Amino acid sequence: MGTNSEESIKSGLSKREALALTRLAAQNKTVITISDIQNALDISNDKAKKIAYNLEKKKWLDRLKRGVYLIVPLEAGEKAEYTEHEYVIVSHLADPMYISYWTALNYHNLTEQVPLTVYAATTSRVPAQQIHNVEYKFVTVTEEKFFGYNTELVNKTQKVKIADIQKTLVDCADHPEYCGGITELAKAVSNAGREEVDWAIVSEYLLEVGNGAAIKRIVYLTDLFDIDLPRKDELKEAFTAGYSKLDPTREDQGKHSSEYRLRLNVSKEEIREAGEQR
Repeated sequence: MGTNSEESIKSGLSKREALALTRLAAQNKTVITISDIQNALDISNDKAKKIAYNLEKKKWLDRLKRGVYLIVPLEAGEKAEYTEHEYVIVSHLADPMYISYWTALNYHNLTEQVPLTVYAATTSRVPAQQIHNVEYKFVTVTEEKFFGYNTELVNKTQKVKIADIQKTLVDCADHPEYCGGITELAKAVSNAGREEVDWAIVSEYLLEVGNGAAIKRIVYLTDLFDIDLPRKDELKEAFTAGYSKLDPTREDQGKHSSEYRLRLNVSKEEIREAGEQR
C-alpha cells in the first residue's frame, strides 16, 4: 500500500487501527477475522475484538457474521460501496458451503443471465443475507448431496468452492426454483451439450443424489435435445412412482407423461425455444 493510501487510512484512526488495516491490506486480505487482526498486531483476542468494533463503527469494516468482517477499500470513497467479488463474500458466510444453482450456471457460462442473488449449498441452516444490495441465499442439503465441487481461484488470490459443471446441472434439476425454473435449466442442458460436459458423471451424480424428480427432469431434457445420457435404463428405474412437476415453480397444469412420470406444465415449444438461446 502506497504512502497516499497510508495517509488516508490514518485519518480518523488510532495508530493501532491504522496499522491493522495497513498490514492486512499488504497481505491482500479483503475478508478478515478477529484472529487476522490479532496476528497482524500480535495482540490479545480481547484487544483485537475492540479494534474490530472500532473499525466497524468508523465504517472501515462491514460485519458479515460474528467475528468475520469485510474490509471497505479506499477506492469505495465516501459512500463505502464495496466491490469485492460476491463469490469471496459468500464463502465466508457459511461453513461448509459451495456455490451452485443459478450462480454456478453463470460461472460455467451455461446461461447469459446474471442473477441478482448468489446461491450456495450448505449442510447447515444459514439465513439469507443482503450485503451491499446483493442477496446471499443458502440451500440446506443433506450430507449425501454435499459433493461435486472444486476449489476455484477468483480475484487471482481467493480460493472458493464452486460446483463442477456436472453437479451444477444436477443441483438445478434437484431444485429448479433456485436456478430460474425449468427454462433456465433447459437452456443450460442444451448449452452443456455443446460444452465439455461428461454426461456419464451427470448420470453418476443423479443416482448418488437419488432424487427421482431430478432424474426425470434431466432424462426428459436430454431426450428433448438429443443428448446421449449414459445409464439411461438405470436412471429410468430410479424414477419415483408419482408424477412430478416438470417445473415446480409453475402451476399444476398440463398433460401427464407416463414415459417420464412428469406433469408437463411447460410446453415443449417453450423449452426448445429456451434451449436455442445462448
